[in-house]
Amino acid sequence: MSSLETRPDETTCGAQRPQPLELSVLPPREVPLGGPRAMTVRRTLPSRERTMIGAWCFVDHYGPDPVEGRGMVVPPHPHTALQTVSWLFSGEIEHRDSTGVQAVVRPGELNLMTAGHGVCHSEVSVTGPGAPAVLHGAQLWVALPSADADVAPSFEHHVPEPVTLPGARVSLFLGALGLPGDRELLSPVRTYTPLLGAEVRLEPGAELELAVDPGFEHGVLGDTGQVQVEGREVAPAHLAYLGPGRDRLRLRAGEQGARVLLLGGPPFGEQIVMWWNFIGRSHEDVVEARQRWQQELATGAFPQGRFGAVQHPGLEALPAPVLPQVRLRPRG
Repeated sequence: MSSLETRPDETTCGAQRPQPLELSVLPPREVPLGGPRAMTVRRTLPSRERTMIGAWCFVDHYGPDPVEGRGMVVPPHPHTALQTVSWLFSGEIEHRDSTGVQAVVRPGELNLMTAGHGVCHSEVSVTGPGAPAVLHGAQLWVALPSADADVAPSFEHHVPEPVTLPGARVSLFLGALGLPGDRELLSPVRTYTPLLGAEVRLEPGAELELAVDPGFEHGVLGDTGQVQVEGREVAPAHLAYLGPGRDRLRLRAGEQGARVLLLGGPPFGEQIVMWWNFIGRSHEDVVEARQRWQQELATGAFPQGRFGAVQHPGLEALPAPVLPQVRLRPRG
């Protein structure tokens, strides 16, 4: 029996053509952040299409906004089983937490807080004479694996040294990244799963190829300017998702140049329940965390409680919202 196909490479049997690697673009949605004096942020993760990229489970992009009247004012609030990653392009934010840390987040400097078993913190724009007038940045969360979900809370500050390349500048703040010329950048900051986090600035029309781990999935968050990610246009505040299987990632800037955040990590391999500021492995985990927070608010027993105490002048701690009347489902 003879095949009538004139192009056997297109038949469905025998050798298969390579499947295209996954690439999609997640649009942002606007949400309020920070309680009664909420500012508007643009959120791409989690979304209906995707819950996580590696252990990255939350991506908010905000600004540039004038601090006067529109700055960040997030009163004391709790977290569990995650790390918060604060990265600014302009402006300054004062961070206070229940481990006793009081620090200022500045552009190009990483502030990483590990919530673990439980922590309380506040974030407020720095204002007054000499303070920056514009706030612009990203707030990111990393889910902790179940084996480390109850670690003691901690805080780490790191100032990465930017690396200049032809047409680009890279600041690696988490993990490792391969650069042209077989160079590799490494961050000393501790993470509980393999991660990648970097700011990449591209000059007008510049192209950049980066060596990446093929076991990772990646996200590229557009900040300013137009950028192509593997030939796909990604507008500001949009998040490109790239599935595992790539060992190279190509970026190309438009006529005005571009700035992006590059995120990555191996598929998380666990499901999580994420609601308000809590991460758990089950509905019951979140219910218990909310109950403990509300009890500590009611009794004032912060120093001895699960979440500890943080005082920020003029701000009262945020109560937890009412839980939905349905069982929270694991995702991821």
